Amino acid sequence: MTATQTITDSRIHRARAALLRRPVLWAAVLCLLSFTGFWIAQRAAQVSMVDLLVYRAEGWTVRDATDLYDMRATQHNLPNTYPPFAALLFTPLTVMGTGVLRTFGTALNLVLMVAVAHLSLRLVDPPARVPRPAAVLALAAAGVWCEPVWTTLRYGQINLLVTALVLGDLTRRAGHRWAGVGTGIATGIKLTPGLFVVFLGLAGLLLGLRRLWAPGRRTGPAGGPLWRGFGNDHLRRAAVATATFALTVGFSALALPHDSRRFWTEVVFATDRPGDVEGAGNQNLKGALARLLHTPDPGMWWLTAAVLVGCAGLATAVAAQLTDDRRLPNARAWAALTCAVTALMVSPVSWSHHWVWAVPMVLLLAVEAVRRRTAGWTAWTVVTGLLFCSFMVWYAPHSRPTRVELHQNPAQMLLTAVYPLLGLAFLGVAAYLTVRAVRRPWRPRRPWEGNGPVQRQMATAGAGARRRPERTDPRG
Repeated sequence: MTATQTITDSRIHRARAALLRRPVLWAAVLCLLSFTGFWIAQRAAQVSMVDLLVYRAEGWTVRDATDLYDMRATQHNLPNTYPPFAALLFTPLTVMGTGVLRTFGTALNLVLMVAVAHLSLRLVDPPARVPRPAAVLALAAAGVWCEPVWTTLRYGQINLLVTALVLGDLTRRAGHRWAGVGTGIATGIKLTPGLFVVFLGLAGLLLGLRRLWAPGRRTGPAGGPLWRGFGNDHLRRAAVATATFALTVGFSALALPHDSRRFWTEVVFATDRPGDVEGAGNQNLKGALARLLHTPDPGMWWLTAAVLVGCAGLATAVAAQLTDDRRLPNARAWAALTCAVTALMVSPVSWSHHWVWAVPMVLLLAVEAVRRRTAGWTAWTVVTGLLFCSFMVWYAPHSRPTRVELHQNPAQMLLTAVYPLLGLAFLGVAAYLTVRAVRRPWRPRRPWEGNGPVQRQMATAGAGARRRPERTDPRG
């Protein structure tokens, strides 16, 4: 070994030791450098943040008491597509000038990126090989460069806010009094998160029926009335989310009666209002079928596909939610992300920036790849992450005025269908794992077993217990 090689190896060893001694500090430096580079790149690209300007215009429309759904904003003549509750939330943006607004929007979304990274790690719960703060900062540093997040900040969108609200609810402890409020608010802003309310309601209903039909069951939990079996945490969260959403609708109706009536009787049914369905950025079943069939209205083809994928995805999510972690590791994460991907797939419009759920999705695949240690899972994780960072959906010609997406060739169709294909692959694997887990014989969890923070606390508290644990379902 030469002297140069010895010096190089020594430097590498010292750098590795320094990294292991202060992982949080180095992760913070990495995150700061990544965010700074991201900010510079966005400014160099002269991003317009056009959607953020539309949000401010909605706020001005509320303040001026004019028709919210006749409004058109920016040089692109963009309309308002959200419920009136969202416009009420946007009114504070009217006090900011354009420059300040863009800086505020970028800074807020970067903070939300860190929040989504934290909640994603809380949902998936990877092995604790590095401190959680270091993992959060490292994930946020990498996540901003994937296409959905980049485009969210480019347009000044609210996707990270909606995702954080839903993930915050899904990762709260059982019985938390505020669990469900975030999902209800997110639904009041953008409607699509309402599928999570349906998902939780179905999970709670099936859990109650399962308790009702349990062999020998004559009373509810703790010897109470039988109907108390339906008083489970899933139904409670769904009820809280529904009540919160109803409050957003009621508040909007009081503040903006004309706009509320028009939205719920007219605008909500205008699925082409956000833009051309066949646009390259529309990454869902309807967009892919419109480009495949060379028509802006795929009609029954889309309706049939949406019903099939929606029912299969929702059934998989509910089954995973009710499955024990011993049968399906990270069952809660599989359930939540299956519901999210299903909502993205069946929605009439799912722009590429709506797929910020790619961050927890790739994280879950990475944790599974580490746990399984197989070449197939590793390759799938790497390919999925690279495709979400590839910006591939924009490689094919795209132009709204000329609607060139209606004349794509097969290669261009493949490029602009990358997210729906990834979504179908994810749903297929989730369904396979869930069915296999449900069919697996049940084995009671021992006090020292489990991979989550709750299970580790139980193991510490009950490590000395010798009695057989009670056969209960931790999903209940």
